[in-house]
Amino acid sequence: MKVVVIDGQGGKIGRIIVEQILSEALPCELFVVGTNAAATEQMLKGGATNAATGENPVVVLSRDADFIIGPIGIVLADAMLGEITPVIAHAVSSSHAHKILIPVNKCVTISGIQDLPMKEYIKLAVDKLKESL
Repeated sequence: MKVVVIDGQGGKIGRIIVEQILSEALPCELFVVGTNAAATEQMLKGGATNAATGENPVVVLSRDADFIIGPIGIVLADAMLGEITPVIAHAVSSSHAHKILIPVNKCVTISGIQDLPMKEYIKLAVDKLKESL
């Protein structure tokens, strides 16, 4: 199974996702893409080894990913202070991959979602991945 983690801004969410996936020793091939170099660097510090930065890696890796994990902004054009280009949003949202999106209330409010600490949302996302593998 090919799992792609996408993050932007400072990459903190992506780093925590990577750390949790690796600590669970899930049977998957893990790739990470930062929308900027700082986000990619954070995910590398979290233990990722297959890493890239920018729009085109998102497009390429989304084509045959089985799962895409990241903050909800990765499917919203111009989210994350403009780091999510329309091309990135389209590549992620049109991918056949199962998307596991983490609610971040800075860019969108999802009605009915509990107000949990970010680490708990990330744990739930990784648990969902674990159930699906």
